[in-house]
Amino acid sequence: MKLKDAVPSFLLAAGLMALPSCARAAQPAGHVSGEYIESRTADVYTGPCFANSEVNLTGKEAVLAWHVDKGVWQNVSLDGLSVAAVVRASATLGDAFSNPLPAKAVLIVDQRATPEQREALANFAQVQGGKLLANVVATEVQPIRFTVDATHHGSASLEAGDLARITTRAILDTDEICHNEDVYYEPLVSNLTHAMPAVASHSSYTGNHLGSTWSESNRRSAFVATFAA
Repeated sequence: MKLKDAVPSFLLAAGLMALPSCARAAQPAGHVSGEYIESRTADVYTGPCFANSEVNLTGKEAVLAWHVDKGVWQNVSLDGLSVAAVVRASATLGDAFSNPLPAKAVLIVDQRATPEQREALANFAQVQGGKLLANVVATEVQPIRFTVDATHHGSASLEAGDLARITTRAILDTDEICHNEDVYYEPLVSNLTHAMPAVASHSSYTGNHLGSTWSESNRRSAFVATFAA
């Protein structure tokens, strides 16, 4: 696998001007750490020719999720709980030359959480997502299954009830088409301590709150990461 460590400076600067770094909350509400997964409807690990062909045609949707290994947020323990967000934006997410706002979001909070924990989980996700998650049109309570396979690099999965699903695997040499692929788009949230691009073997959303559903397979559209916020 040929994953480059550095993002070209002009792409990094573009990313800083685009949505992923927009307006986080000024004050944290606690400290939590765990695993993160994200999948979009455009390749994030790709070459410029492929990325340019997708701009404004796809990449407006994303599924994001956090699993808290340990931590407290808003004075509430979130140990072992998960929260997910589904986003539909106005333009390709991460494109420095288009405004993805306004965006609509659906939050999915862990069914095992207490009412206080559900409120804290929702607040945590919105703080991490900033303006991307500012306009929440619905909040769902669903069983969430979030797993990371430590024995297989880049392998993770998310099941948020019957609403959202992501399954990932590592990017292989056979996944490279033009052989100058790199991380073209950065992850959509802050406070990630380690993030690797991955292939979304499957990524889907089947809810009815965003006016759109999608189901994709074998796209280089995912990130698997750890976070500390």
